[in-house]
Amino acid sequence: MTYIEKISSPEDIKNLSIEELTSLASEIREAVLNRDSLIGGHVGPNLGIVEVAIALHKVFNSPTDKIVWDVSHQCYPHKILTGRKEGFLTEAGMQEISGYTNPDESKHDHFKIGHTSTAVSLATGLAKARDLKNETHNIIAVLGDGSLSGGEALEGLSNAAVLGSNILIILNDNEMSIAENHGGLYHNLRTLRSTKGTASDNLFKALGFNYHYVEEGNDLATLLNVFKKVKDCTSPTLLHIRTLKGKGYPFAEENKERWHWSVPFNLQDGTPKISFEGENFNDITYNFLNQKIKKDPSVVIVNAGTPGVFGLTEERRTALGKNYVDVGIAEEHGVAFTSALAKGGCKPVFMVMSSFVQRTYDQLSQDLALNKNPAVILVAWGGISGADMTHLCTFDIPLISNIPNLVYLAPQTVEEYLDMLNWGLEQQEHPVVIRMPKSVIHNPNFKSFDYEKLNTYDVQQSGQKVAIISAGSFYSLGKEVASLLEEKGIHPTLINPRYLTGLDVDLLEKLKENHSLVLTLEDGELDGGFGEKISRFYASTPIKTLCFGAFKEFTDRVPLEELYKKYHLTPEQIVQDALNIL
Repeated sequence: MTYIEKISSPEDIKNLSIEELTSLASEIREAVLNRDSLIGGHVGPNLGIVEVAIALHKVFNSPTDKIVWDVSHQCYPHKILTGRKEGFLTEAGMQEISGYTNPDESKHDHFKIGHTSTAVSLATGLAKARDLKNETHNIIAVLGDGSLSGGEALEGLSNAAVLGSNILIILNDNEMSIAENHGGLYHNLRTLRSTKGTASDNLFKALGFNYHYVEEGNDLATLLNVFKKVKDCTSPTLLHIRTLKGKGYPFAEENKERWHWSVPFNLQDGTPKISFEGENFNDITYNFLNQKIKKDPSVVIVNAGTPGVFGLTEERRTALGKNYVDVGIAEEHGVAFTSALAKGGCKPVFMVMSSFVQRTYDQLSQDLALNKNPAVILVAWGGISGADMTHLCTFDIPLISNIPNLVYLAPQTVEEYLDMLNWGLEQQEHPVVIRMPKSVIHNPNFKSFDYEKLNTYDVQQSGQKVAIISAGSFYSLGKEVASLLEEKGIHPTLINPRYLTGLDVDLLEKLKENHSLVLTLEDGELDGGFGEKISRFYASTPIKTLCFGAFKEFTDRVPLEELYKKYHLTPEQIVQDALNIL
């Protein structure tokens, strides 16, 4: 590589020629692929945005001119141009930077962003702050076309359009969300692309933007010319730029959905370095629901633009036909839509990743729980993990379990999971949320349970002195703790609570007879979580409680083993803490 090694800040590209910038673009793509192939990350979005990022930093003056990157799926080239190239060239450097914008890393980043549709709202706030302080710099928001399906993006556009001063919205249109786009507004984008921006039917003009269309969004000369024209604009302006997702890597160009994000892979043939063979809950869930749909056409699967999280491949989506609905990246609408499907007599299952369910609190509370519509929500990936700070899945238990009327279930085994899912679909009294387990564990002796007996816990082992209440994914951890206590001469009671939303008062009262310590284990945040409900119940009694789970904090790419030790979640630490109390 020749040029990328000399880039330490945007100033280093100001005097480069078109030919030199074109070579730099190729080197940036190599660097992006180097990082992604070694540690995984977003592939297609970053390969497609390279020329836009270069042109932005050549024409505008970051960080005085402020660039806000939506989702951060497309911020890698920006990071390379702003002094973080080592995060793409060396394995040591890759551990130093995240895959998302982060002001702690660079003055050229203004927000920590990993969720979609936020850039325009954030940029509008920066622009208003600038105007109130009588400053004159440019404010630029970069968002992908997929982000437009999120409500916050539309709210942001509506308000940015009437700002009355400088704000530039760059709409990177690569004709894709994570998978294909869904929603009526994409009809207008197609019309604008087919007419090269000349159609009279124009959403952005209708909102009040000065609108410009750029057909050759991967051509540096074109981009430089356009950016120079709109720099220092005096009214809200939107650039609709057409780019190629995955540009420069044939596999990513051909299969855009597969290459939106990838685990580490072999550059030569695109094959993953991590095996996904073996039984998993995505296959288990799809097979169960597919069979349900064949027998009952009122069963319908709803997803919000993340089918890959649930293994809903294009082939599976096609097979489901009209019984699969992708609402786009619009979780709020997804929950309300699902609630109304249930009200209308259908049996909907809304699938959502734990980190994204955070956007839906009002809809969970008002549109679903308040109305007590019998919809089912599956929450994936819930629990403590080594993910980056924008995609943590530790907060769903406090968020969901404290909403009235909701029944939040935490299965431990495959059989219990399917039993809960079947009950949720067939009952008509409650909105039901199920936290999908992490590990595939079978219980050949499982007996079906009537979950209408709300908040009835399952005593898996009766003992005395110590009771272990181990929820959901911490099934194995609870068994390990019980086994270690046995070695210490203590025969504990082991309990599967099943429910995260309520207490088995009769059982908890009975434990008072021959127990002095209750341990609660939950794979999530402690504050406001399940264990605190148990602790509160025993607060005025002689029984002591120890609650084990995650601290209230944003962690960033911390190895899971390290977090478990920090939170005292190893079996040995839990047992020692228990013995200290006893």
